[in-house]
Amino acid sequence: MEYIVKIIIILYLIAINLIGFCMMGVDKRKARRGKWRVKEASLFLAAVIGGSLGSWLGMYVFRHKTKHWYFVVGMPLILVLQVIVVLFFISRTGNLPVQI
Repeated sequence: MEYIVKIIIILYLIAINLIGFCMMGVDKRKARRGKWRVKEASLFLAAVIGGSLGSWLGMYVFRHKTKHWYFVVGMPLILVLQVIVVLFFISRTGNLPVQI
């Protein structure tokens, strides 16, 4: 059972990071074509729920939102905070809440 939970968490993180990355690409394409855009709140939500690395990489791969200070600062800040939370759990318990 524990093995299944590990796999689910890993697959979730891969999926949400791919989603965050792709959302940046889709929004960039829509911006160039003058079409309806992805909401900035949606881009940040993808980062907050685990896709911060993918969103951050997408910003620079697609050269999108890199002139907006709240993205340039916010995306890496979300990633750093997520790493701190994981390290906190490791330091307090010796492992993650779910053994990975």
